[in-house]
Order: sequence, then structure tokens, then C-alpha cells
Amino acid sequence: MSYNWEVIHEILPVGMLQCNCSILGDEVSREAIVIDPGDEIDQLLLVLAKHKLRVKAIVITHAHIDHIGGAHKLKAATGAPVYMNENDAPLYDALDMQAGWLGIPTPQRTEIDTPLRDGDSLRLGQTELHALHTPGHTQGSVSLWIPLENKLIAGDTLFRESIGRTDLPGGDPRKILKSIGEKLLTLPVETVVIPGHGPATTLGHEKRFNPFLQNL
Repeated sequence: MSYNWEVIHEILPVGMLQCNCSILGDEVSREAIVIDPGDEIDQLLLVLAKHKLRVKAIVITHAHIDHIGGAHKLKAATGAPVYMNENDAPLYDALDMQAGWLGIPTPQRTEIDTPLRDGDSLRLGQTELHALHTPGHTQGSVSLWIPLENKLIAGDTLFRESIGRTDLPGGDPRKILKSIGEKLLTLPVETVVIPGHGPATTLGHEKRFNPFLQNL
């Protein structure tokens, strides 16, 4: 859990693959945006209740089951619209196949209310989240740049000293490196990166130590 003057940010690793679900809340309006509610929705609702937050948007960085599996339950509980890049619709349509890979029941699907496209912005109080289309891990992968917080919610595009895998359907190794080089590494080096799994990092650290990025 971390705070600045206005924004609550709690990160909960959820589900069997420990997807980092972010809850961002505005201290003034008590509005919230939830990013990647993959599972354990009851726990997310407890955190929202603790801070007296009302969810105004559910944002999916990409349509892998560990990031989107709980979206139906969260939408049913909060009434908030779901945002996702439409290039990942075929992947979401194959949710039953994804569940089969992991040997788990197929979660209920939800409608995607609003397409999330490159350059779109969502507002949370005085804070803006800017959508960056970063294909490569999947065709519709999106990262979220939050200038006021100096944070990047990177989904499974960039990890600490690694990058997202590209050997699953929709993956493309050339595209992911292009996305990172042209969309992410142009942000300030002090930007804190919240990846889809594992520990946070900074863009400066990744420029120096990430072996995948040394030729970008």
C-alpha cells in the first residue's frame, strides 16, 4: 500500500498466478478505478469498503484469464463499466480454452462496455490515467501511464529485469520490444513500474539491468 497526497494505491496479488490487481482511489471524491481484477473479488471488495471507495471503472490490461477472470463478479457487485482494448476480444472469446490450460473452471464472462484505445484517458479526481497500446504479449495489451503519480501500470508487457512472454496466442516478440522502446522507455527514468506479476521496478533500473532492453 502506498499513498501520495491524493491517491490511494493498493496492490493485491490475486489468483493462482498472483496477478497484481491495482486499486486506485481518490481521497476527495472516494471514486476508484480497479485494474486487472483477475480473482479474489471478495478481497478487493473488502479493500474498497475499508477506504469507502466507489468503483467508477474496471480496466483490463489484457484478456488473459488471470487478469480478467474476476471482471464479471466485480462488475456485478459495483455496476462499474469494463474497459479493454478490442484487439484482445478474440482472446477473451477463448476464455474457456484459457481455463482449460490452467485446469480451472471457466469464469463467467462480462460485456466489455468501452474499448480502451491508445491515447484514451480516464480521470480519477485530479489524476489522469493515459492508455498506451503496447501489443506484443497480446495484440490488445495496454499499459497505463499516471503522470501525477509518476507510475506505470504495465500489465504483462514489462517486468523487473524481464518482459512478457510472447509464446502464447497473440504474442509477438518483435511487437513487444517495439512497444517497450517506443511507448514505455520514452517516459521519465524515475517512473515506478507496477508489472502484472512480481515486484515493482523503475524504468531507469530496467534500462540499465533488463537484458531484453539493452539494444533498444
